[in-house]
Amino acid sequence: MRPGAVAASLVSLSFLLLGAAAPAEDPPLPARLADTGGGRQLITAQAPAADATSGTLTWWDLRDGRWVRAGSAPARFGAGGLVEGASRAQGTNTTPTGLYDLPFGFGIEPAPAGTKVAYRPVRQDSWWCQDNDSRSYNRFTEPRPADCRAAESEHLITYTTQYAYALVVGFNYAAPVRGRGAGIFLHVDGAGATAGCVSVPAEAMRALLRWADPALRPHIAIGTRGGATAITRY
Repeated sequence: MRPGAVAASLVSLSFLLLGAAAPAEDPPLPARLADTGGGRQLITAQAPAADATSGTLTWWDLRDGRWVRAGSAPARFGAGGLVEGASRAQGTNTTPTGLYDLPFGFGIEPAPAGTKVAYRPVRQDSWWCQDNDSRSYNRFTEPRPADCRAAESEHLITYTTQYAYALVVGFNYAAPVRGRGAGIFLHVDGAGATAGCVSVPAEAMRALLRWADPALRPHIAIGTRGGATAITRY
């Protein structure tokens, strides 16, 4: 989803907490979720309310049966806030809530040393197809297929800041529903709120790529502190 839809002041990297000590939380947030994907790694992206455009992203490890915080960073969400993923509509600039896998990473910059997830380099002919009429809807393509209109897709290399590093969020990915939305990523912050993705500072994206291990089945849970889109519902 096209990032940087709304201008806002940048969040200082000084707020980035990578494995730093945090106040005790008992039980930790992942232990209060309905589902964590069955793996031993989890990312939580939590906003204070459905109309918020900022919040906190935290990544967790399951160690000896208990979720332990591995790192945290300020996060940005869609300019339209957050909505239930199952009822989201394309073009609304909303971030879909729910629990999703992380199919692969991609980026204009090389993968950070130690990256274990599949990572696709972004080249001049790299596109993300968002054309509802295309057979390649919601797919990374090289080159752009003839049935995928450029005006309805993202030329990834043009987003030099946001797509320096990214992880694909598995929203509407395994069996895409036309009109629900395409190109939802966890990527580097742009100038402000996103058009539906989740974004964090570049340092956090590098840390996440080094941390994520496919063997541990990482997932991302996106939601709010309470209400109909509470993160604990997922």
